[in-house]
Amino acid sequence: MALSMRLSRGGRKSRPFYRVVVADKRMPRDGRYIEKLGTYNPLLANDDEKRVVLNEERIKYWLGQGAQPSHRVQIFLSKAGLMDMPEIRETPKKSAPSEKTKMKLEEKTEKLKSAAEAAKAAAEAPAPVEEPAPAEAEAPAPEAETAPAEEPKAEEQPAPEVEAVAAPAEEAKAEEEKKEG
Repeated sequence: MALSMRLSRGGRKSRPFYRVVVADKRMPRDGRYIEKLGTYNPLLANDDEKRVVLNEERIKYWLGQGAQPSHRVQIFLSKAGLMDMPEIRETPKKSAPSEKTKMKLEEKTEKLKSAAEAAKAAAEAPAPVEEPAPAEAEAPAPEAETAPAEEPKAEEQPAPEVEAVAAPAEEAKAEEEKKEG
């Protein structure tokens, strides 16, 4: 008689529960079995100790009798230390990503690397130290004599409407000073 150790499904719809059983290979999956060796509940967390429960003594006995575990049961047994891990099956070439997808992934990793390098370079570069200005430089200078060191960025520039309103106000102040002075 050819024996197999496999999973037998129980539970209701969308709530699976499996028994690890020894059965004749000719019997249906959920049909008659010789002995129940443990349980598997996929609904529990991966680190839960009750997810896979095995009777190691009986499993060793049935392995000695020539029972062949299914792929999934062999993974459970290898994690329990009773067998070696099954060989990894190669995935078909159909499931490999397309060339376009591979190129997109490469571009994405390159962008991430360059961003990380830029952030690292910015962190390593010393910050410019501002020296205190001498007392003479603290006095306000007329705007006509001083030129801005660099042009203000677009975010710092006020809206054109604000400039139009501010310009007549400055002209009015200048005329008042001339009358008084």
